[in-house]
Amino acid sequence: MTPLIEPFAQFAFMQRALLGCLAISLSATPVGVFLLLRRMSLTGDAMAHAILPGAAVGYLVAGLNLGAMTIGGVVAGLIVALLTGAVARFTALREDAALAAFYLISLALGVLLVSLKGSNVDLMHVLFGTVLALDNAALTLLCAITTVTLVTLALVFRPLVLECADPRFLASVSRWSGPVHFIFLGLVVLNLVAGFQALGTLMSVGIMILPAAAARFWATSIGGMLVVAALVAVLSSVAGLLASYHAGLPSGPAIILAAGSLYLLSLVFGPAGGLATRFWPRAHLDA
Repeated sequence: MTPLIEPFAQFAFMQRALLGCLAISLSATPVGVFLLLRRMSLTGDAMAHAILPGAAVGYLVAGLNLGAMTIGGVVAGLIVALLTGAVARFTALREDAALAAFYLISLALGVLLVSLKGSNVDLMHVLFGTVLALDNAALTLLCAITTVTLVTLALVFRPLVLECADPRFLASVSRWSGPVHFIFLGLVVLNLVAGFQALGTLMSVGIMILPAAAARFWATSIGGMLVVAALVAVLSSVAGLLASYHAGLPSGPAIILAAGSLYLLSLVFGPAGGLATRFWPRAHLDA
């Protein structure tokens, strides 16, 4: 049996880790593509930090309980999203600055809350996740979030694409502009919470943004980017889990570093605007 198949064939914890990563790959990468198209990539990073205090409150109440930490993370993320929108709308502060302020406050508050009750091991679990320790309840949650995300994206796909291209036009011809924006932010929070279960709050945004950024160098259509981003995320998950098994590396960082490596390769060799095509363009025949 080859080293590529052996870990997943012999060990149940590796099978659960792979299934969880596949669910996250199919769910988070479409959200990441739309974040990239809407020029909101850093928003995902900020929201990943914003869910930490809610997860910490759930941890203080119930310990390392999946349900409590998930509900806390979702509530905290939505509160930060709503507060950011309110500050941007009713004050002179821009949305990016308001989000940066709230996510810094959230990150510090979350770390403080976890530190009050837990140990350094618990803090590392919350920040960086334990994908190799996923149980059946966590897998059920991840698959449920994947289903909700894909169904919701299918329902709002057209207005979401139009908002990426021309949000003012969508606002002028349809009432979907506002609802679509908040539905999308809800999906961002939901998928960050899903990623948090496996990769932790500091790593979950990586599986969302890096595959989407890599896909930009291989496809020019939205459909193509969605497919390539999912493939990159799946390959990164498999490579990271294998590196974790064979080399004893931390699984979450290994997965994100694999995604980062594929992004760097795409940056150099990608046919849709990569460095190679820019500095060594293909020869073409003159008409």
